[in-house]
Amino acid sequence: MADLDGVLADLEAEGADLDRLVAGLSAEAWSLETPSPGWTIAHQIAHLAWTDGVATLSATDPEAFAAVVKKAWENPTGFVDVAAEELAKTPTADLLELWRADRSALVTALRAVAPGRKLDWFGPPMAVASMATARIMETWAHGQDVADTLGETRTPTARLRHVAHIGVRARNFAYSVRNEQPPTEDIRVELVAPDGSTWSWGAEDAAQRVTGSALDFCLLVTQRRHLDDLDVEAVGADASHWLTIAQAFAGAPGSGRQPGQFAGTAAQA
Repeated sequence: MADLDGVLADLEAEGADLDRLVAGLSAEAWSLETPSPGWTIAHQIAHLAWTDGVATLSATDPEAFAAVVKKAWENPTGFVDVAAEELAKTPTADLLELWRADRSALVTALRAVAPGRKLDWFGPPMAVASMATARIMETWAHGQDVADTLGETRTPTARLRHVAHIGVRARNFAYSVRNEQPPTEDIRVELVAPDGSTWSWGAEDAAQRVTGSALDFCLLVTQRRHLDDLDVEAVGADASHWLTIAQAFAGAPGSGRQPGQFAGTAAQA
């Protein structure tokens, strides 16, 4: 429970950080186009509100959540965009309050889930801590789109470890959605955390390795920066290829960002 409490506290903190970026924006600013094609800042917040809401349904009303999934599969490649488009039409003040209410309700709902229960999702069921970690990742990634739109540089925090962890754990998924066979050889990942310490995954003696900045690795696996613009390096053919397809999010491969798209902006604060 202590670990879950910590993850939920990080989820709340990540939402609060993004909230501070958008709370004082004018209605015109909410309509600014973000680096995600077709999505304004309003779409970004609408998407987070919708996803937090359906995650709450999964925790509190499985039958209602199953109905959402059934409806979603009527448009499997477009339901996320449709939901964001519909909610983005909400007046900005109301949309902000909706997102605040949804993310608060989610934390309350996750804290109340019975120990050991897994939550249904659009992919495999997830443990409560995994659901919270996934919401941290998405909040941070969509928050990066908002920050980039506003020309803001966010200060990286230890919460990035959640994002990096999903990026590492989702390695095989990145291959499967591209109909590629994942390599069987282990890959050691060593990342420099914001405080200068090292976060690591995989066997210490693995021949294939990925090293670099934790922030840059997170920008890579959420496809918010192109590999060419990041301090992330690979040793070994499998590790090198993984970095070209890595994704921490569910669903089809994204288009990512173009090399130099954010030239002149600092990845590290």
